[in-house]
Amino acid sequence: MNLYETLKDRNLLYQSTDEEKLKNLLSTEKITVYSGTDPTADSLHIGHCVPCTILRRFQQAGHKVIILVGGATAAIGDPTGKTDMRPMLTKEQLKHNIEGIKRAYSKFLRFDGDNPAIIVNNADWFNGYDYVNFMRDVGVHFNVNKMIANEIYSKRIQEGGLTFFEMGYMLMQAYDFLYLNEKYNCVLQWGGADQWGNIVAGVELGRKMNFIDNKNRIMIGATNPLLLTPEGKKMGKTEKGAIWIEKDKISAYDFYQGIYQTPDACVEMMFALFTDIPMNEVRKIIKSDIVASKKRLAFEITKFIRDEQDAIEAEKMSTNLFSSNNIDKDNAPSVEVEINSEEIGVLDLLTLAKFTQSNGEARRLIQQNGLSMDGENISDPQMKIKVEKLKTGILFKKGKKNYLLVKAK
Repeated sequence: MNLYETLKDRNLLYQSTDEEKLKNLLSTEKITVYSGTDPTADSLHIGHCVPCTILRRFQQAGHKVIILVGGATAAIGDPTGKTDMRPMLTKEQLKHNIEGIKRAYSKFLRFDGDNPAIIVNNADWFNGYDYVNFMRDVGVHFNVNKMIANEIYSKRIQEGGLTFFEMGYMLMQAYDFLYLNEKYNCVLQWGGADQWGNIVAGVELGRKMNFIDNKNRIMIGATNPLLLTPEGKKMGKTEKGAIWIEKDKISAYDFYQGIYQTPDACVEMMFALFTDIPMNEVRKIIKSDIVASKKRLAFEITKFIRDEQDAIEAEKMSTNLFSSNNIDKDNAPSVEVEINSEEIGVLDLLTLAKFTQSNGEARRLIQQNGLSMDGENISDPQMKIKVEKLKTGILFKKGKKNYLLVKAK
């Protein structure tokens, strides 16, 4: 099965500006493909990684992969689907986030050895690009009426305003594709379905430039389906927070549980994206036992993203926690926290251990009798805990099934 057939079999190819041309290219030669990401955080969660799981297949098939990090476009912010203008990041924040994203992508792609993927930053070609020259070279090819009719901008317009600053995002992303085509002979841009308008803009810019300078640039756009919950929200976050790729941002147990909580309707696509299990086998697993299929999915993805040992330990913890009413310190997930004092407030401790998202959440749970410590209900939000006691570990319980053993380093 060649790459095109694999993408179709796994339902990963959703749209293409020229699917027949793409099919022929993937069947007859090796091409260069890129996907872009804006460094708005210093890591990636599962939802961010969908295009990258597909680029991994391109690299495995011998195609050249480019990751474009939007050091310039992130300063504006993609308005796609947004109701508010994204806060602008400082240069220092962008630099920090870019380094984190590079580490995260190494989970999926090889950046050394034969056929290494490369990372480029569009700040390298936008910094110093004179505004007047950019508008003469690129802006002249964009019709404002056509742009504001695009779904990319619809929510921002409906909610009361779209800045000219944000409208520049489409022009910049379109130019990214043109630049990479000319410098690296990149013929394919890949992204999520919500990026379709931006991707088409790049292909259209290439077509117009071909007419002007009589060149024959090949530029194709393609997207994968969005990984959405039944409520229409993007996958990648749970009630406990984002399912981060970086180990230091989430425990193996929480990562495993985050995957296990995948809605039934999304299980098949998660298998298609993050595993290499044949789809006929996947569909049989799902049809026969959806709970067993989720356990298999959680194990496979935890093993892929983190490592097999983490997958084994997280699976064991989950089995112990959800098959026993007598949870003890030996079979509960644990975390070590660093505390530079002799005592700490219970609210601060729970937030520091990431058992709650904030002190406010911890306080509400206590007021609702939803938190216990070593089997005893916590009733006082102002309670202080001696750090000495934390050296042997304290077992906290939240709700009916969430446990965490907290220890002091």
